[in-house]
Amino acid sequence: MPRTQEQKLSLTDWLVLCLVSEMPTHGFAVAGLLAQDGSIGQIWRVQKAVIYRSLQRLEQLTLIATAGEEPTHQGPVRSVVAVTPAGRAAAAGWLARPVAHARDVRSELLVKLALLDRAGQSAAPLLAAQRQQLVPIAAALLDRLGEVTGFEHTLALWRYETVSATLRFLDAAMPATVS
Repeated sequence: MPRTQEQKLSLTDWLVLCLVSEMPTHGFAVAGLLAQDGSIGQIWRVQKAVIYRSLQRLEQLTLIATAGEEPTHQGPVRSVVAVTPAGRAAAAGWLARPVAHARDVRSELLVKLALLDRAGQSAAPLLAAQRQQLVPIAAALLDRLGEVTGFEHTLALWRYETVSATLRFLDAAMPATVS
């Protein structure tokens, strides 16, 4: 999948793609995982309608394809979807890529860690890559603290402390992921 298409996928699109990558499934099952009490929904909750739109979008991008139908006693027949080779490659690439912005760590990085855990994959490479990306940001913010005053100082301090806390989290999470 070209990088420009990847950049157009929302966090929900990536989540749905990764969940479909685990095994052929249907929207109702994905909705259960992304519901408030679902295993991934505890981190990032998504409404059913948004999930079904995401499934349509991923199919239009040929990242997933209809793989059959599943009868049910609770409504209409469910369409089963499976990941395509291009979708599998895109999902694997996204899961390995560190979060671009510190502000997205709470949502995107935690979701990636949960998905890697579900797949039985080590999160150590992602944690190391994320740390490597954030260290220079923390250093730049620390330098900035000495250059600014007033609210700019407050904002730089907030950003520095947030990135520093994330680095401590990454350091603490690393040993738990190494087998």
